This record gives sequence, C-alpha cells and structure tokens, in this order.
Amino acid sequence: MEDKKTPWTYRVIRKLVWVFSPKYQLVGAEKLPQEPCVIVGNHSQMYGPIAGELYMPGKHYVWCAGEMMNREEVAAYAYQDFWSKKPEAARWFYKLLSHAITPLAVLLFNNAHTVPVYHDTRLITTYRDSIEKLKQGCSMVIFPEHYDEHNNIVHDFQDKFIDLARFYYKKTGVELSFVPLYIAPRLKKLFFGEPIRFHADAPIADERRRICGALMDAITEIAVAQPEHTVIPYPNIPKRLYPKNIPLEVYTDEKTAV
Repeated sequence: MEDKKTPWTYRVIRKLVWVFSPKYQLVGAEKLPQEPCVIVGNHSQMYGPIAGELYMPGKHYVWCAGEMMNREEVAAYAYQDFWSKKPEAARWFYKLLSHAITPLAVLLFNNAHTVPVYHDTRLITTYRDSIEKLKQGCSMVIFPEHYDEHNNIVHDFQDKFIDLARFYYKKTGVELSFVPLYIAPRLKKLFFGEPIRFHADAPIADERRRICGALMDAITEIAVAQPEHTVIPYPNIPKRLYPKNIPLEVYTDEKTAV
C-alpha cells in the first residue's frame, strides 16, 4: 500500500521503523472475512499502531487520534495520553518531549494509512471517511482501549466505534464483522480470532456491550492460551509493572468463579 507520492522523509522513516520493530508472524489470518471488516486489537503502546500499519493483510486503514495529526494539538494530547503516568519528577522532560515530537508526528500520521478519529462533533467525519474506505474494499484497524483496566491483558474498550457498523449498514445493507486481534510483541506474533458479526436488528446499546465484551474476552482467551510472556499494556507504565499472561486453566477457573 505504499504511496509513491508520499514525502521521501516519510518513506525513509517508515523503512527504519520496519527494520527496527518486531517482525511479526501472523497466526489465524485465514479467519479474516473475504469482505472488508473491522480488526480490533489491544493497543500495546506503540506496537499496535506500528503493527496495524505494517503487518495487516490486505488493504486497510488504521484509526488514529486526530490530535496526533494536527500540529496545534499534538503536544497536549501526546503528553496526556503517553506520559502523564510517568513519575512526577520526570514529567518536565516528557512535556518537552511532547513538543519535540510534534513535527515528526504530523509527518508520520498524515502520510500513513490512517483515518483521523475525534471525540467531539468531528466524529461524524471519522465515520464518513471510514465508510467510504470500507466501500472501496479496505478494512479498518482500531485500538479502542482506554485507562480503565479490564484485566491483565486488556483495558476496557471505548465502545462508540461499534456505531461504524450501524452507519455502514444504513449505507450498504451489509452487516460488518469485527475481528479480535491479540498483539504479542514479546512473542513476535499477531493472533486473529473468530469474526463477530454485527446484528443490525438489535439496539445499538446492546450491540456495543455485546461486541466489545466478546472482543475483549476473545483477545484475553487468545493471550492466556499462549506460552508465558510479558504483556505490553496500553498505559505507558514502568516496565517492572508490565503484567504476564496467565495460564489458560487459571483464567478459565477465575472466569467460571465469577
């Protein structure tokens, strides 16, 4: 999906990112539907967006925070989202860093295969752009975690991305599928789960709960079924606090107990 019209600086940086980032093996990619879908994964800090840009099969676009594409908004958003959990004594450094990365962020995110995402009235443009790309045969890749912890594998999902399926159905009459994705940088693998089909005849609030819950459960079950490894969490916390996946039998016992 490389665009020959993109700036040479972006192409050089993209190549360097590919060289120095993990080389992922795709597991379960045959589960992806033949038609466009929405691939939903754990954010895994910077690893999720990088994997979304470089390793997803077929034509695809990654949902990206619109603030990271706007020069005036990058610094405030980057500090709050990436580094606000850092030790207080070091926060001055990360505030400076958030300003230093602004030109790079604008270059990268405006030239990568991204759809800007907003959480205000501009959200309608996110849906509109995404629907057009879906109609062109491209899938969407979304990392919807936020700071409320769900378990040791994922944080709770923001659920408004499910509405994309509602708007897409109104435009096309097609019920989108959502595919769970577990990103495991320490294993150098991307795991795809079974698709979850949107039900157009169900209330949207119910569909948000059902699909988000099913996606988080699927990602968790994939993770705990793998050999023991360190999970790269959504928040940028000290590495000593990174969780481990837990054995499948322990996860199953705990889920049954609940």
